[in-house]
Amino acid sequence: MSGHLQRDQGICANGVAILRKTMDTHQLHQVETEPSARGVLLGISMRDGHSRRIVAGRHASCHDFDRGSIYIRGFAERYRADIQRPFDFVLLEISQASLERAIEEKPGKRVGSLAHVAGVRDEVLLNLAEALAPALEDPARASMLFVEQLSVAMTSYLVETYGGAATTEPRTNRILSRSHEARAKEMLRNRIDGRISITEIADACGLSRSYFIHAFRETTGHTPHQWLIAQRLEHARALLMDVDTSLAEIAAACGFADQSHFTRVFSRHSGVPPGIWRRRMRVEN
Repeated sequence: MSGHLQRDQGICANGVAILRKTMDTHQLHQVETEPSARGVLLGISMRDGHSRRIVAGRHASCHDFDRGSIYIRGFAERYRADIQRPFDFVLLEISQASLERAIEEKPGKRVGSLAHVAGVRDEVLLNLAEALAPALEDPARASMLFVEQLSVAMTSYLVETYGGAATTEPRTNRILSRSHEARAKEMLRNRIDGRISITEIADACGLSRSYFIHAFRETTGHTPHQWLIAQRLEHARALLMDVDTSLAEIAAACGFADQSHFTRVFSRHSGVPPGIWRRRMRVEN
């Protein structure tokens, strides 16, 4: 089907392949995958009006997908489907190792597998998929810290919601110790370009990834990605005070992909482009 796709995007984050596939044609297509050990596939519909007929053994069932409808299926079983109408899906291919880790990290009852669902609406996963969309549009400029942060959140949510793993701890009580907070911040500062994974930091602190993300946010008021962006911008403002340092040099020193990426992020957070901000500071000083 790849030749019929109007959009075929992808990015990977530590055992999770994140894809976006769009097909606008009304022509009937068939999808079939043989059994494998690839893990689990989550599909999130990004628009209304899709339907498919899924064949499992001798049984077939038809499902409608509107915006926010999802499906979950394991790769361990043969999959056949008739694609009957256009679609736009964000897909997460979660490796078996990543799924097992999420199951091990989750407090409460251990589950063996996720429920297979099709056509179920899930606003939480839709919102997370929408947050991932810009990274899929421009993977070269995407923060892998941000992408992994969302993929961990989505995998943990799947285990909790569709695997029956009950949460035993209230998330509001999760905070980092002073030593863990200091270690996490030091690791983030040392990799200001964002090329560090949630897994690296969580493992260094001896914490599960989902616990670390929630505890970091409760402790600092920001997610790890938000906190790192704030550090980049603080460093950039200090460098902007030196008129001899070019915007391109500042962008590189602060971990942005290039000058245009730096300008876009700085403008969004400061209200003005960095060049104008610099001139205003010179006038005020």
